[in-house]
Formats: sequence, structure tokens, C-alpha cells
Amino acid sequence: MLRVHEDRFALAEVFTIARGSRTHADVLRVEVQRDGVTGRGECVPYARYGESLASVRAQIESMEAGVTRDALQSALPAGAARNALDCALWDHEAKRAGKRVWDLAGIAPPVPVVTAFTLSLESPEKMEAAARRHAFRPLLKIKLGTPDDMPRLEAVRRGAPDTQIIIDANEGWNAEVYADLAPHLLRLGVAMVEQPLPAGADDMLAEIERPLPVCADESCHDRASLPGLRGKYDMVNIKLDKTGGLTEAFALHDAARAAGFRVMVGCMVGSSLAMAPAVLVAQGAEVVDLDGPLLLAEDREPPLQYDDKGAHPPLSALWG
Repeated sequence: MLRVHEDRFALAEVFTIARGSRTHADVLRVEVQRDGVTGRGECVPYARYGESLASVRAQIESMEAGVTRDALQSALPAGAARNALDCALWDHEAKRAGKRVWDLAGIAPPVPVVTAFTLSLESPEKMEAAARRHAFRPLLKIKLGTPDDMPRLEAVRRGAPDTQIIIDANEGWNAEVYADLAPHLLRLGVAMVEQPLPAGADDMLAEIERPLPVCADESCHDRASLPGLRGKYDMVNIKLDKTGGLTEAFALHDAARAAGFRVMVGCMVGSSLAMAPAVLVAQGAEVVDLDGPLLLAEDREPPLQYDDKGAHPPLSALWG
């Protein structure tokens, strides 16, 4: 039996990126019930990729209740629907076998991973204040993506002078803006920039030197994306809602490494249930951005544990 539930989680603060703001995280939770065992998975439909709660729910409900994880890979395209169902099937397999997912996957037991904490797009004054509050964190991710970003970046660096910073422009710059900003990003010690140009309009990245590593987010979904990224990007951001689940995320990770890309593992704004499988993919990644639950005012029970060691592997009562 497949069951789909719509869950809403209040955010701790309004979360803003170049494409808009939100006060809640709206997610879909999938339950696979077979042989007295229930597996769970979560996805975050994303309008940027033509997804909505209704469309993703319809995709999931179109699947046969007995669909296998192998059959699922070709039955649904990469995206949020396949992610929730794929992760629920991994969870079900682990619970039925009385093992953890990492044992089934043949990987070493996971350890905590240090994660970025995201500061949303605000006025320079608000971003500086937020940076001061979170300056104790080892890595801050800054949402930018407007033509007027330099005052914001300068403000964040004032607020957190010793913290490592990465930037996510969410496709918000054009080639001229990025070329103008790049030297200043280096001057301010930015360690990496994520998706500075729109997907499909990023050829300029192959024509310039990249002393600052550039990471593909919207330009990278699954393994089929990789050939088009060569020469333009240095890293890929693996998100399970883009890959269509843990199965393809593992495969993309290995293929990206083999192709010479560094790896970032990121997330949409979701609960601990969405982050749990991503912790497995994040083992050994150069950059981890699994802070979704840290942005929420409420979460699943039991939640992922976050402390100075980072995001911990999930308890079996949560997932896997």
C-alpha cells in the first residue's frame, strides 16, 4: 500500500532567495506498507522544476503499490516524486531486513558531517546581524543573486570575519554581473560560488579562469547532466529531490567523482526525514549543506541530531 501525506512545517524565520520568500516548508511524506512493515520518505516539490504538491502527489499515486526500487528508476523521471518513493523503499527494505540502509548499500557506517548554515537574502543590515548571530558556525552559505549584492556580502563578512563563506546565487546573475563580482568574492575569502548563472545560459563559465570553484546546482540533476557540465563547473550539488532519490544520488556521486568533479550535497528546505538519506551521500563530500531542519521552527520526531560535530546519521526510528 502507498500512502501520501501533505505536511507543513513553520520556518523559524522568513526564508528568502532570489526567486521569492516563504514562511513554511510544504512537503510530501510517502509511506510504503508491506508485510506489516512501513517505510517512509519525504520530498519537497519545487516550482523551479515545474513541480507542485498536486503534480508530485499524482506521480506517486500513479505507481503500483508493489513497485520495486529497481523498476521505479525507469517508471518515474528524476525529481521529487521518485525521491520520496525511492527513499521510502530503502527504508522499508532496511526495516524488513532488520539492518541499516548503509549495510544494504554496502558502505561504511556514516559519521556526522559538518553542514553549512544558510543566511537568506535580506538587506545588508539584516544579513550582517544574522551573520553575527551565526558567526560561531564553521560554514555559512549566503543567498545572493541580485545586481546589488556587494553590500550584502561585505556586511556578512563584517558580521562573521572568521567563518568560511560560500555563496548561492540561485541563477540570479548574468555574465557581466558575475565577471564584475568575481574578484571581490576572492578578496572577501569566499570559498565557492554555486550556480552564478542561469542553467542553459552558463557557457561563459567555460571561457574564463575559475580561481573560485563554481558548483552546478540547477544545472545538475542526475548522471545525464554531467557531460554538459565539463569545462564549466568544478563541483556538482547533489540533492535527492533532483536526482530522484538515494539510488540515483549514489550513482551520481560515483560518476561525478570519476569525471573529476568535486561533490557538494545539498537539500531543499525540508524536515529531518528528507535530510536523513542525504547524510549517507554526504560522507566525504567537500561541501555539505543539509541545514533544512535548522531553518524550521518544528520538525519530525525523532529529529536528526545536530551539534558541533555536524549532522549525525539518523536513528532507525526516523529513517533507514
